[in-house]
Amino acid sequence: MPTIAKGLDGIIVDNTAVSQVTSETSSLVYRGYPVHELAERCTFEEVAYLLWYGELPSAEQLADFSSRTREARPISAELLATIKRSPKTAHPMDVVRTAVSWLGMEAKDTVELGTNIPRTQNAAIEMFAKIPTIVAAGFRARHGKDPIEPTIDLSFSENFFCMCFGKVPDPQIVRAFDVSMILYAEHTFNASTFTARVVSSTLADVYSAVTAAIGALKGPLHGGANEAVMYMLQEIGHPSKARQWVLDALAEKKKIMGFGHRVYKKQDSRAPTMDRYGRALAKIKGESKWHDIADVVEKTMIEKKSIYPNLDYPTGPAYFLMGFDIDLFTPLFVMSRITGWCAHIVEQMTSNRLIRPLSEYTGPAERHVMPLERR
Repeated sequence: MPTIAKGLDGIIVDNTAVSQVTSETSSLVYRGYPVHELAERCTFEEVAYLLWYGELPSAEQLADFSSRTREARPISAELLATIKRSPKTAHPMDVVRTAVSWLGMEAKDTVELGTNIPRTQNAAIEMFAKIPTIVAAGFRARHGKDPIEPTIDLSFSENFFCMCFGKVPDPQIVRAFDVSMILYAEHTFNASTFTARVVSSTLADVYSAVTAAIGALKGPLHGGANEAVMYMLQEIGHPSKARQWVLDALAEKKKIMGFGHRVYKKQDSRAPTMDRYGRALAKIKGESKWHDIADVVEKTMIEKKSIYPNLDYPTGPAYFLMGFDIDLFTPLFVMSRITGWCAHIVEQMTSNRLIRPLSEYTGPAERHVMPLERR
């Protein structure tokens, strides 16, 4: 009898040169570089280049890459109008998913695109540049504000803050955001990346693959976890209530978001880096409440379950302190993970085989249709 691996646990389905997680040491590398080194020494644009082209850019290569991505930031008037017409009650992930699909409609000959690697790489640059514009336009529209056009004079993160709030904040805040983009950029065959590769394996275009990946990322067991973390901290409300809240939740066998990870045996290697930047951000803002609550929750979880925080845990309060709506956290994840998705889509295209697993049937034995009057 064949072995069934529910959730594909422990199953290696393909090779990849994009990233590697070593669960025993809780380490993550992008193209061979430890992610914490990249977070400390590189910008998000440099890491995007690394994921797509295999090496960190030279100064000249980075200047050319930055120029191309910055010039591609504006979105069409038609897409902007569609974003403005989105229901105010729509989740921002639904807006982003629809907008990326719209970008696919604006692209030429998407049937051929699924087998054209150079065009796919160009489309990746377009999405990398335009998704922040989409997210910022949706953010302002739901608050009744006019969109702010992107500028080519600012970095990726500076431009995004400017499009959202009309100004660039303290450099340490910008840096904390840039680090979050680096840490979220890629994570091997996670649910959304695998979704993208499955779609790409059918020779569908990159926009279809990314749209599907966005749908997978929306789920609270994947990208939506950073939102759930902040809602949890708000529900707890005060550090004095945190320990009992956790004990009650564990007694009721509730899942506490932001803890544990399928591929790490101990701590998520990205979490300490983001936690450090998040605490520096809280100090700038003069707001320690959320970290105080988080500290008690973390201590209790380690004490009672020996489960450590993942990246979503420190990122939730960090994004909240930056001024973003909680339900915008996952679209911020999209802005980052577009780099990893597209790296994997191109890799799938380079050595493609249709992904088509088997299943074991557990339904009724073969039977035959009775006439309607006898059923």
